[in-house]
Amino acid sequence: MSLGSFDGLTPATYDTPESPFNTTFTFAWEKAPLSMNYRMHRMQAANITKEIRSLMHSLARNIPDLGRCRVDLIWWVNTKHRRDEENVVPVLKALCDGLVDAEVVEDDTREFMVKMMPEIRFIPKRQKLACFEFTITEIGTAA
Repeated sequence: MSLGSFDGLTPATYDTPESPFNTTFTFAWEKAPLSMNYRMHRMQAANITKEIRSLMHSLARNIPDLGRCRVDLIWWVNTKHRRDEENVVPVLKALCDGLVDAEVVEDDTREFMVKMMPEIRFIPKRQKLACFEFTITEIGTAA
């Protein structure tokens, strides 16, 4: 599976001096590139993980050092098939590792990054095509 062409890749940054940094990246993946249920050779999974991680690294290079952030992954789907949210955790993990590679945060541990459980949301095809949205929000230091 090649992740190379992203016609639907649109980062949107919302940042004002009064508000914390917030940006959302949209990936035009109709199907999860990685899943805990996929039965693929470990090297194939490693290559896809590396591609996702490298992609996030290249996209996040211009994000300032946030110190601490919260990340959310939403998979917008156009069918009402049953899906388990935990199956797309490998996608979330690779994206978070890419943020660390880009030096947005020091590490992807709870001290520096709060990872929310991925969500799967239905939206009719006429309103929006299936995709993944990855949101990064700056948060204050842990109390």
